[in-house]
Amino acid sequence: MTYQLRNVVVAVALGLLAAVLVTVYVANYRKHVQQGAQNVDVLVAAEDIPAGTSGAAIVSGHMLKQLTVPRTALTPGAISSPDEIVRLVSTDQIMAGEQVSTRRFGNAAELGVRAQLKGTLRAIQVAATPNQVLAGTLRAGDHVDVVGNIKVDTAGNDQHFDRVLLRNLLVLRPPAPIDPKSGLSSQTTASVMLAVTDSQAAKLMFVVKNSDASSSSDGGWALELRPVGNSADSPDHVESIQTVLLDGLSASQRSKVVITGSH
Repeated sequence: MTYQLRNVVVAVALGLLAAVLVTVYVANYRKHVQQGAQNVDVLVAAEDIPAGTSGAAIVSGHMLKQLTVPRTALTPGAISSPDEIVRLVSTDQIMAGEQVSTRRFGNAAELGVRAQLKGTLRAIQVAATPNQVLAGTLRAGDHVDVVGNIKVDTAGNDQHFDRVLLRNLLVLRPPAPIDPKSGLSSQTTASVMLAVTDSQAAKLMFVVKNSDASSSSDGGWALELRPVGNSADSPDHVESIQTVLLDGLSASQRSKVVITGSH
């Protein structure tokens, strides 16, 4: 084979190889484009989904709808089945029409107390003495009542009234336990976080701010722990000096009790 002929053969071989490579590249590119243009099913929000909504509530509330989009338009983490979020909680708001992505969800622990708030429920934190908030006894998930002592000025005579003012409040975050070896006094401040409705929050704030702290070393209000199960409530009533001294006495016994300034 002459030198010139050999060069021609090499050139033809290289040309064929280049043609094969171009053909393979074009075929792969065409396949990639076709795959990108392929339509896939994805779930989108049928309505605005607030942060803190459980996946179970989203599914049962029919807050998802199916949409078909090109594969290239998929959002990272987009879901195609409700099962992918049913045990999770949304950590960010999802707008109506937005693809639902697992990146917007986490477990309840990641969301903290927010996972327990919905509707009219609010979280409020109040500070008091350890005795008032049952420091060392309360645990997250307990339920408590609020009892308060309110002073009322009636015609120049101060009277005190006691009653249970709020019932069955959920403890979201209990006060830190008091170390008995630390020597902390009963006046040390402790805080508790409670779940209340928006209207209960106003009443709780009134109790905290207006209970007669001067009549008690513990601030004039306190939390009382409810039973874990089968709790019940007595009929609402108000206690005063009159009811405390006179309830249960006969008429003759009552006549011997003189309460100055009573009304």
